Amino acid sequence: MSSTDTLTPSQTSTNAKVLDATTHANIHDKLARALGIKTAQVNAFVKLYDEGATVPFIARYRKEKTQNLDDAQLRALEKSLNYQRDMATRRLKITELLSTQGNLTDELQTRIDNATSKLELEDIYLPYRPRRRSPAAKARVAGLDIAAQAVLTQEITPTDALADYQLPSSITDDSGNEIEVDFSDIEKQLAGIQAIIVDEWTQALDLLDNLRSGFAKTASIVSTVASDEKREVGEKFKDYFEHSESLARLPNHRLLAMLRGRQENVLGLKIEGEDTPFIEKIISYFDINTKAPAERCAFLTEAASSLWKEKWRPHIEHRLLTEKRLTAEADAIDVFANNLQHLLMSAPAGRKVILGVDPGIRHGVKMAIVDAQGHVMLDSEDKPVVATVYPFAPDNKMSEAKKVIGALLDTYNVDLVAIGNGTASRETDAMIKEILAANSELKAKAVIVNESGASVYSASELASDELANLDVSVRGAVSIARRLQDPLSELVKVDPKAIGVGQYQHDVNQTQLADSLDKVTQDSVNAVGVDVNTASPAILAHIAGLNRNVAQQIVTYRKENGAFDSREALKNVPRLGAKTFEQAAGFLRIHGGSNPLDATGVHPESYVLVDSLLAQAGKPLSEIIGNDGVLNTIDTTALATNDDNISVKAIVDELAKPARDPRPEFKTANFCDDVNSIKDLEEGMQLEGVVTNVTAFGCFVDVGVHQDGLVHISQMANDFVADPMNRVKPGDIVSVRVISIDEKRGRIGFSMKPESEKPTRSAVKSTAKDTDADDKTNRSRNSRPKSADKRSSKSRGDRQDKGSASNNRSKAPRSEKTETPSKMGTLGALLQEAGVTKTKR
Repeated sequence: MSSTDTLTPSQTSTNAKVLDATTHANIHDKLARALGIKTAQVNAFVKLYDEGATVPFIARYRKEKTQNLDDAQLRALEKSLNYQRDMATRRLKITELLSTQGNLTDELQTRIDNATSKLELEDIYLPYRPRRRSPAAKARVAGLDIAAQAVLTQEITPTDALADYQLPSSITDDSGNEIEVDFSDIEKQLAGIQAIIVDEWTQALDLLDNLRSGFAKTASIVSTVASDEKREVGEKFKDYFEHSESLARLPNHRLLAMLRGRQENVLGLKIEGEDTPFIEKIISYFDINTKAPAERCAFLTEAASSLWKEKWRPHIEHRLLTEKRLTAEADAIDVFANNLQHLLMSAPAGRKVILGVDPGIRHGVKMAIVDAQGHVMLDSEDKPVVATVYPFAPDNKMSEAKKVIGALLDTYNVDLVAIGNGTASRETDAMIKEILAANSELKAKAVIVNESGASVYSASELASDELANLDVSVRGAVSIARRLQDPLSELVKVDPKAIGVGQYQHDVNQTQLADSLDKVTQDSVNAVGVDVNTASPAILAHIAGLNRNVAQQIVTYRKENGAFDSREALKNVPRLGAKTFEQAAGFLRIHGGSNPLDATGVHPESYVLVDSLLAQAGKPLSEIIGNDGVLNTIDTTALATNDDNISVKAIVDELAKPARDPRPEFKTANFCDDVNSIKDLEEGMQLEGVVTNVTAFGCFVDVGVHQDGLVHISQMANDFVADPMNRVKPGDIVSVRVISIDEKRGRIGFSMKPESEKPTRSAVKSTAKDTDADDKTNRSRNSRPKSADKRSSKSRGDRQDKGSASNNRSKAPRSEKTETPSKMGTLGALLQEAGVTKTKR
């Protein structure tokens, strides 16, 4: 459910209603087989889902019903259910249309029933789709159908078949509307006959299937530069200026790169493949070579060629490319969703006083301090504690800046300094570390924070409401501090697409992308839970059952009536009805309220059951909560049979570790002090960095030089890596070695392989080449929109810096590089196995 939608289950849609019970049952059986679960589990989920239950609620509080399906399984089930319902509805519609036309046969019905995709369904219906203005339709209404059938069934020349043809004085379509057609001469009449024959042949769907399968195996996709003037402006696509490879083996990310190049009018794309073998198959299928006389055979052969070249080949090319694109888009959306989940669930620093720093050069370094609750601190005059210093050129007020920052750190007992990773990030980091080193009494620690999207938040309506008394330029510093304190609570305020962890995010279906990212955000928020008395409307809107309107109502009620004392009090909020309360209550926490259970993940519907546990243990809640020893002694056998809605084990587990945060422990990493820009890098350097983005072709790593480097999939490990996401995730600390530097194009190549397995120089070049501009084009489009984010003009330092690592990096001596044929062969085989092919130059 979208956070902006009301609590209306999607299954109340027409699609679900028009299907009969048998169809629903068949869908449930199919889903069970596809997902490897029981039909009973599917049935249980569908019943709850159709009643308006959300996936987070079902995953957490209805485990007994679904036999412990987790949120990932339920999301997959939800997606497949909606797709299969759409498919079934379209099947029904196509069947009705064909039946009405009188074209429905048992063979067509079987094809419709066995279709596995919407594209396949539309292909089945395509030959029967009414086309009143097609050449064949015009020829039919002009009376040429009789001659066409004669050519198909009789040993007669096409010219003789037209001997008795009389052109009607006026021609109307099947709606009675007069249409203009020109069949005044023999050549046009013959063309009309051929159009009718070709149109009839298009109904040979089994032949079409055979040709499509054969063409798919042999076709190639070819990309070329659109024009010479595009060579410079489209330099990031240079790997595709003269490129050709098998369409069947084309990796998803490479297809998206090509399509982006075409969208930007830099590349031209075409599908290359043979014609003759497929025309011959058509001739053989319709037994054209045996047709007599010779003129008739030649005419039908020409029709076969027309069917292939003008009808089927363009259609097959379009379908194959569409199927590949849809698969690539789905993969890219999954990549984005995966990265976003890891980013949202990254470790929070927790309740600490943090100095947020938004680095800059010309416009100064903006700073703000937030307290342990995330509120901007106030000074003795009740003014926000914010400051701007100008330590760098052209002002060069370094001494003054150090004095101001030192005073802030000392006066407000700052625990952490969150430094945004944009322009002047490393310089600011170095300055603050000098301040800390010079004063041993300061306990703060500097941490680099991914600031992507901070300016989007700063200029937003939400920021204006939350930080109305602060200038827009300072709000970014507050957001940076809060990101370190609690990434989830702050990042939900920004459109995920502005965070920049996607793969070709602007090239995919935006509706599907938004839906996927919204569900990831909802699952992450509900996995952690929120404090209803401090939560912003942005994060409340992602709680199961809530939407933006109800979230705002909660915040408004809180402002007018004070903090909520209990979950029960939430029922007083306007528009928060019983169903909404049921879905949301368990994920909303109230600390210090009248009922300690309100601060846990125990749902209010289970409070009575908890009372039974307490009675059985003979102890008050205060002695049981968080006490594994006592909880493990309670016999829950009798209680477990009371209500199959409630998992007693889940309640006991929650009481043992109330409101346990599933996010990892907070740790920090330090970059190498003497490596601050791409100019400081040398091949062979061993560095530590933070994974900022994971794609299908590798991962990007930030080592603190304002430009993320690519670890190609072939350089991630000595063994074969099928999916980079199985090896790393955003926020991971990794050790990398510099293997290539292209300062002009802003590209850095890293390897995560052990030093002993370092590839030869030629192999390194091959790997860099085989990235096919994916890293460059990916990063260029994953930046935030310039109109929305002022940081778009900054260096590409917008990367995350979280995790743990030691500080023992140093420049490794350049090793002597030799050509080793055996290693080259091994690397080449690895690249080939990974689906990476060399591009033509």
